[in-house]
Amino acid sequence: MAMLSFEKKYRVRGGTLIGGDLFDFWVGPFYVGLFGVATMFFATLGTALIIYAASQGPTWNIWQINIAPPDLKYGLGLAPLKEGGFWQIITICAIGAFVSWMLREIEICRKLGMGYHVPVAFGFAIFAYVTLVVIRPVLLGAWGHGFPYGIISHLDWVSNVGYQYLHFHYNPAHMIAVSLFFTTTLALALHGALVLSATNPPKGEAVKTPEHEDTFFRDTIGYSIGTLGIHRLGLFLALAAVFWSAVCIVISGPFWTRGWPEWWNWWLDLPIWR
Repeated sequence: MAMLSFEKKYRVRGGTLIGGDLFDFWVGPFYVGLFGVATMFFATLGTALIIYAASQGPTWNIWQINIAPPDLKYGLGLAPLKEGGFWQIITICAIGAFVSWMLREIEICRKLGMGYHVPVAFGFAIFAYVTLVVIRPVLLGAWGHGFPYGIISHLDWVSNVGYQYLHFHYNPAHMIAVSLFFTTTLALALHGALVLSATNPPKGEAVKTPEHEDTFFRDTIGYSIGTLGIHRLGLFLALAAVFWSAVCIVISGPFWTRGWPEWWNWWLDLPIWR
């Protein structure tokens, strides 16, 4: 359906969380509202600060630009702009933009009378980001434990944190998260391939229906989750993967300080091996 013909059904009055009709406004076919304005404010300010902070560094090489968090000596206090203060303000802007966008999504859901699946899913992504730059640093007592903003510097941070715990792949929550990410990919790849094969039959044959799709999986694995079920499963797997990825990093440091291979000593000490 073309956007112009759909707009009459989409452009519904009400649903705002704050301000009623005062903040219920649009720009063309796009709903903006108070939280749309807030998103643009925080995103513009944060982007401008990133560019300005980069201009204070030694390079404009996009790969090497680095906006680092404050040194550990500043703890949870405010740092000078060039010594981590930029990172702190940019982080506030990022959280403000992400949360405002999620609240705008909630307002759109309220307008359309639909479920909150999209903002809830985005909320999990926000939770993962906040875990890295707020929750874990607070638990460790210093903003310096957050990750830097930069391509190479961020990858270095990931690598260094992994080596800090000897072998991060032995982190059990990391194992669960990675398994869920791969399972999400597998489930939705199977779903996408099935839909593609059903809607693109050989020349001269009719397009297949969901009944054919269900029959394929019943014949293949003995069960079909159904057209709605596969999307629910995909959402659950994706959100679970994000949740456990947040868990795997927040327990590394605040709750476990040694190498992750040592954690598995409990398995070796089970009486069944003696």
